[in-house]
Amino acid sequence: MMSAATREAYAEATGKLAAYGKQATAENVAAVADEVLAVARLLGREPRLRRALTDPSRSGKQRAELLGSLLSGKVGVVTVELVGALVAGRWSAPSELLTATERLAVDALLLSADRAGELSEVEDELFRFGQLVSATPALAAVLADVSATQERRVTLVRDLLKGKVRLATGKLVEVALAGFGGRGFEVSLTRMVELAAAKRDREVAYVTVARPLAETDEQRLAAKLSELYGRQVSLKIDVDPNIIGGISVRVGSDLYDGTILRRLTEARQAFAK
Repeated sequence: MMSAATREAYAEATGKLAAYGKQATAENVAAVADEVLAVARLLGREPRLRRALTDPSRSGKQRAELLGSLLSGKVGVVTVELVGALVAGRWSAPSELLTATERLAVDALLLSADRAGELSEVEDELFRFGQLVSATPALAAVLADVSATQERRVTLVRDLLKGKVRLATGKLVEVALAGFGGRGFEVSLTRMVELAAAKRDREVAYVTVARPLAETDEQRLAAKLSELYGRQVSLKIDVDPNIIGGISVRVGSDLYDGTILRRLTEARQAFAK
């Protein structure tokens, strides 16, 4: 959870990113995203630099100038301005700056996908890859293994996704591998799905069914949920025969579980009393 001061600095940076995105190509925004991500990795490796860039004894202007001197000639002007807007803000802890810089890189990647007209596809590809990982315990174990080198896990992911997903999707998966915002890999993927949906002004509804829904049923369910939540809903459907029948829907912290499996479980618990 961002503090009020952190949110203010983050809003300043994202405002600059949005303004840039309005006149930049998808390729240019993606290049900026790569640079911001490189800065985040630098901050992750250099705790002393994080402390210097969040030092309250320096003014925001001084911290931004320090950042600019370090990055000059290494990244573009836009990247210096974006991260400089973060650095100029007030931070309660150096780790918050790292988290915000990572988030800004993800925002830029999603913006590049949006500019390319691929945001919906990127959202779905992230979700489907998350499903694949969840359904493959051996793969999940390898990707979550923090004792393995980051390079090894990235190489594995690149081999798995090569030619199968959009460029932004692959880069976002790599960010998730590094533990986006301190989260585990699969939780990071889920968060990115939700950020992509939010950028399209949609709520994510995770739906579990025993067998695939007909397209008309999907449309009807989406319409009902959109009416309930007052905004468009992006359905993420998981087919799990183990629930036997019925449907489970989770939107944020709300869970509507009408599965036969739940009813049987409740019945068994009632008889066991």
